Amino acid sequence: MDRPLLLAPSILSANHGRLADEILAVETAGADWLHVDVMDGHFVPNLTLGPPVIRSLRRTSKLPFDVHLMIEAPERSLTAYIEAGADWLTVHEEASTHLHRTLVAIREAGAHPGVSINPATPVVAIEPVLHLVDLVLVMSVNPGFGGQRFLPEVLPKVEQLARVRAARGLDYRLEVDGGIDTKTIVAARAAGADTFVAGSAIFSTADYGVTMRELRQAASA
Repeated sequence: MDRPLLLAPSILSANHGRLADEILAVETAGADWLHVDVMDGHFVPNLTLGPPVIRSLRRTSKLPFDVHLMIEAPERSLTAYIEAGADWLTVHEEASTHLHRTLVAIREAGAHPGVSINPATPVVAIEPVLHLVDLVLVMSVNPGFGGQRFLPEVLPKVEQLARVRAARGLDYRLEVDGGIDTKTIVAARAAGADTFVAGSAIFSTADYGVTMRELRQAASA
């Protein structure tokens, strides 16, 4: 709870017909990071953007790019995403065969390494690599689509990761992604999360600044 709260609007829920304007709007409204979901249509049942689009968007914003790779064999394309502008690069435990090697490669290429787990994946699956990461992303929905309902059964995992971080003297950020709104952010923050991805909760509203202030106030109450 002593870590500063960060909000990372997910452009998966933005208007892709005017994506640059949407990014500028959330940046102006006070976003801390920009969350970029990359999907390959194989690891998850959806297809989104790749390095060329990220490179183009990078020129429109000074925000840190929090790039979440929901793709098979992410180790094959790490460099492409980092060179395109990823500041934080997160891979899934479920998708990376050699997770240690992948996380080390991300850091060596100049980005902050992150590891993500799906709702059904236990924390024990990533405990051996927690010392290698700057970010742990707990999915609070099954990945692939925006606008899904928050799964409260993931909260014990957030609590466990917060305990492990303290017990082992580690320094990773603890991020939650999926179904975050003014109600669910309260429970996620209480469990120990400090970084929050919000998509439709922000981009479906008329005033992004007001919405983000409401999210911060709810989490800090």
